[in-house]
Amino acid sequence: MDVFDVLKVFLKLGLTSFGGPIAHLGYFRREFVENRRWLDDEAYTDLVALCQFLPGPASSQVGFSIGLMRAGWLGGLAAWCGFTLPSVLLLIGFASVAPDLGNAAGQGLIHGLKLVAVAVVAQAVWDMARRLCPDRQRAAIALISIAMLAVLTTVYAQLLAIGLGALLGAVFCRTEDTQRGSELHPAVAALRISPMIGWAALALFFVILLGLPTLLTLHNTRGIQMFDAFYRSGALVFGGGHVVLPLLQQQTVATGWITPSDFLAGYGAAQAVPGPLFTFAAFLGWMMPEAPRHWVGAALATAGIFLPGLLLVIASLPHWQSLRLRPATAAMLSGVNAAVVGLLATALYSPVWISAVLSKIDFAVAAVCFLLLTRWKVPPFAVVVVGAFAGIAEFALR
Repeated sequence: MDVFDVLKVFLKLGLTSFGGPIAHLGYFRREFVENRRWLDDEAYTDLVALCQFLPGPASSQVGFSIGLMRAGWLGGLAAWCGFTLPSVLLLIGFASVAPDLGNAAGQGLIHGLKLVAVAVVAQAVWDMARRLCPDRQRAAIALISIAMLAVLTTVYAQLLAIGLGALLGAVFCRTEDTQRGSELHPAVAALRISPMIGWAALALFFVILLGLPTLLTLHNTRGIQMFDAFYRSGALVFGGGHVVLPLLQQQTVATGWITPSDFLAGYGAAQAVPGPLFTFAAFLGWMMPEAPRHWVGAALATAGIFLPGLLLVIASLPHWQSLRLRPATAAMLSGVNAAVVGLLATALYSPVWISAVLSKIDFAVAAVCFLLLTRWKVPPFAVVVVGAFAGIAEFALR
């Protein structure tokens, strides 16, 4: 019965949790700490700290862990499905009708969604820069990341920027506040999986990450290419859901799989649906021009982008205490997060800005949406509606 309880509550959250990963963690706290008392504040804080320490979608990782704690492996699966599948299906629905939006109203709608994407990414850059680059060292790492991405044209530029950020963080970002000295809460300690399973999950993470490129040299099929691209994107996302944007852009737009217009329209639509932002991958998988596409493409993309984060949270539970006690680990993560700010700032310019802001009116609409998000704290769903109507009105006036 616990599994069905987990599925029911996470399905409700998957249908109503608007606002991005930080808002999702707030919804989780209210539901599981205040209302249902499945765990207390201290245990919940430990879970959030663990999942924010790892690459991947933090809200989905926290939800999976709560389901695992409540009803075992099936509970973890039920939590993930309930929270993720509603937004997957909504974005697949949008992807299925997007090619038919060729009239003026449809083009205006898509253009409005692209302008919303400008505002949302600008807000993410602004918030992350203040939170993750509070001193000169981390601000410098972010600027170095921007410079690297401006100069390098290799497909590994983003990976190199993250790696350099980790190295610089380990050297320059060691401070007293990187110490993590408290013991895990007993409720979280009870979540610990056996070390053997943890090591197996970590080994599987790296086998897939390193094995897929090797497999492509033997069987260069589009299905393997897709899964590899989305898996690699999910494995490198540090710092929040919006960071997946530059990684997915590199894997889908730069390769010619998805047009910049479709990419930004889907990203804008992803702001209007509840649930994790990573489900944007389902839209991209559906929109692929060649097979596998539609349902198979959406399933491959969704599984690929979520799997590495889930494997890492399983792998880290047996070793979380020893990791969090090492100042060097926290310092490296500080450097990685600063480099991630540079990645997202670069994506704000290309493809987001140059593909969406084409006139003074576009700039005005994007600026209004940005102010609605940052100053008036209007929910993202409402901002999507404003941007969509503005885009339709702009095309109608033409």
